[in-house]
Amino acid sequence: MTSRTGTTAGRVDPGAFRHVLGLFCTGVTIITAAGDGVRPVGFTCQSFVSLSLDPPLVSFSVSRTSRSWPLIRARGAFGVNILTAEQEGLCRTFASRAVDKFTGVDWTPGPVTGSPRLPGSLAWVECTVEAEYPGGDHVIAVGRVRDLEVVDGDADPLLFFLAGFRRPAPAVPPAPAVPGSVLAAGGTAPAVPGTP
Repeated sequence: MTSRTGTTAGRVDPGAFRHVLGLFCTGVTIITAAGDGVRPVGFTCQSFVSLSLDPPLVSFSVSRTSRSWPLIRARGAFGVNILTAEQEGLCRTFASRAVDKFTGVDWTPGPVTGSPRLPGSLAWVECTVEAEYPGGDHVIAVGRVRDLEVVDGDADPLLFFLAGFRRPAPAVPPAPAVPGSVLAAGGTAPAVPGTP
């Protein structure tokens, strides 16, 4: 079924915008920071992405109204805890507006910046703040990766889709390659025109 709603006279309806972009499934992270007399802070984030391999950079966006981001920016470093499907409760805690989200939460300091590492995470990335850019009602943060670790590579990731948390479906075997295609011959897919 196709639906073409959401724009009127070139203006995008916010509800339609939210719905359409909610169809893009993402992983979920908790961004954290601590140290130098700063109480630990953090927030749930599903906009985390890889930005560059050389140098190793990551990015995420955060609301301009965030109370955690100014503290993280001032600290100059942060940790990214990539969540497993078993961490939905922890994810909800860090998505709240609570002043101290770390109450009752065990954590260990990262080896480079001291940013909190949350137990049970799928993986962990430790970064220093590289840059910050305006992005409408959000701030686009860029971090330089200083350390990273796979903690539990066999766990299922926590997913966010259509404003709700999901778990991945069981893996299915790949479909056979089309006879005569590059993939059937053991090659790789051709590059998309206009990309390097």
